[in-house]
Formats: sequence, structure tokens, C-alpha cells
Amino acid sequence: MQRVVVYGAGAFGTALAIAARRAGREVALLARDAAAAAAIAQAGENRAYLPGIRIDKAIRVTGDAAVLAAAEIVILATPAQSVRAAAAALAPRIQPRTPVVLATKGIEQATGLLAGEVLAESLPQARVAMLSGPSFAHEIGQGLPTAVTVAAGAEALALALVQALGSVSFRPYASTDLIGVELGGVVKNVIAIACGIALGRGFGENARAALMTRGLAEMARLGHALGADARTFIGLAGIGDLALTATSTASRNYSLGLALGRGKSFSEATGGGKVLAEGAFTAPALLARAKREGVEMPIAAAVDAVLHRGAAVDATIKELLARPFRAEQAAY
Repeated sequence: MQRVVVYGAGAFGTALAIAARRAGREVALLARDAAAAAAIAQAGENRAYLPGIRIDKAIRVTGDAAVLAAAEIVILATPAQSVRAAAAALAPRIQPRTPVVLATKGIEQATGLLAGEVLAESLPQARVAMLSGPSFAHEIGQGLPTAVTVAAGAEALALALVQALGSVSFRPYASTDLIGVELGGVVKNVIAIACGIALGRGFGENARAALMTRGLAEMARLGHALGADARTFIGLAGIGDLALTATSTASRNYSLGLALGRGKSFSEATGGGKVLAEGAFTAPALLARAKREGVEMPIAAAVDAVLHRGAAVDATIKELLARPFRAEQAAY
């Protein structure tokens, strides 16, 4: 597994291309827009999404999808709502049985499917894998120590991907729990918005710790319903990713919640409706999927109510705190 193509030249895709090159792989960064590819190649950095991080000259930055034909690993780093379209673009280009590592986190709004489920449905000739965990793109790009989880249905494939992508500064751990690894990355974005709202409203660190912990319980309940391994949620793709996303202003989801908690409207907090926080898209789709599975997710429901249903922050928090007391380790 020497030749890696990263499809999607946003911040995370660019960072993963840099990480794969540091691991000694032959890397192509495939932008969906040829003009964007040319700008990145000329500047030697992705000034639009990852400014200040130099891109190794050995990384081929291109808009020509023909590079996919030789790929031994494809890393798909497009927004969650674009995965189906990306899979359609990949389908005629990649070789059968090529591992396609999904590095996005979300639920398709139209269908309620996890992005990995969309990919498996749309690209049946590929071997689907998942990369998730506490990993800000700018820190990966700088070569700062980062650990993630790489999941695949077969342990041998997960281990091979770990060996191909790992380096001194980028440390992947192998898993076979595709659903759990992806679900952790989906739910944590919504819980991070809740944490931002609470801190923005001045409720303090106790409240954030409670939201993170009970949010993790919601994650585990839905994971149980979908057949995930409970151990995944106490690992990098669960509590690890949640801890990062719910505590740092570098997190777009936490920052969105912080702005809402400080009194900004959704439109104001998102720059006139330009939503960059994936959790804002995820919340309603996550609730619909949870309802289908018969799973209760009150924190996610509260976030959705504030974001999309016109609910007042204070009234929503009051309702959440007024819920009946229950045993902490209640059954799924």
C-alpha cells in the first residue's frame, strides 16, 4: 500500500495528505475543483483551508481524477452531505477492492444513513474503512503528536492501513468496529454544540463535564442499538474525540454553541447561514435515526430544538434539567 490518493482538499484532507507523505507514501491530493488544485500547487500551501502549513513538494496536487486509477488507498475527506456524490465520482475510477478510508463524520440528511453506510451502498466494489479520533487538521499539518482510530471490517485490512499511514507524529490504532468509530465522530459534534451553549451561558465547567458524560451515554445507547462495540466509546473515536471537540475554541461545533449561548442567533453565529459546523447538519438527522432505532437522546434533541426549531436557550436548558431523576447506569 504505497500509493495514496486523498480526495477532498479541505483542511482535513490536506492534513491527511501531509500525514501520509510523512509516513513515506506516494501521495496525490485530489481537489474537486481544478482551479483550487492549481492555486494550492502554486502556493505550496492550502491558503483557503490550512494556511501557514507547507505542503511537501513530493505531494502531487491535482484536479485530474485519473490519479485514482493507480491508488492503493483512497482517503475520502469531503463533507458528509457530499459523500454520495463523491462515491459516484470514484466508482468508475478506482480498482475493485481498493480500500476507501472515510475521513468525514455525519449523517446524510435525506436518508438518515451514516456516511459510511452511504459509501458502502454507493461504492460496493471498494473496501470501506473509517478514520476518526481527536485530530484537528492544523495540528496534524504541523506534525504535532496525534492518535486516531482506523477501522475496517477485516482486522488484517485495518492493521495494513495503520502500517501504511502511521508515523512518529501520526499514530493510528486498528479497529474492526466501523459503526462505533463512525458514530463517535457523528454524535460528538452535536454534544460539543451543547457544551458550547452551556459555557456561553455561564453554567460553568461542572455543566460541561455533565454534558460530556451524559452525551457519551447517548452515544453508547445509539451505538448499542446499531451493533457497535461499547469499548469503542471509551477510546479515541469516542471520549477522545468528544473531549477535544467539546473543550476547544478551535472546534467549529463548540464555537457555534458558544456563540449561541452568548445570545447570538443561529444566523449570526453561522455568518448569515453559512454553516461550517457539521453538528448543525447532523442534529436533526441524528434524532431521526435515533427515533427509528427507539433510542432516547435528550441532549441531542435539545441542540436540535435550539438550532432548527426556534427554541429559546434558557427554556430548553430548563426542560433538560427538569427531566426525571434516574439511575446513571440505566439499561439501554
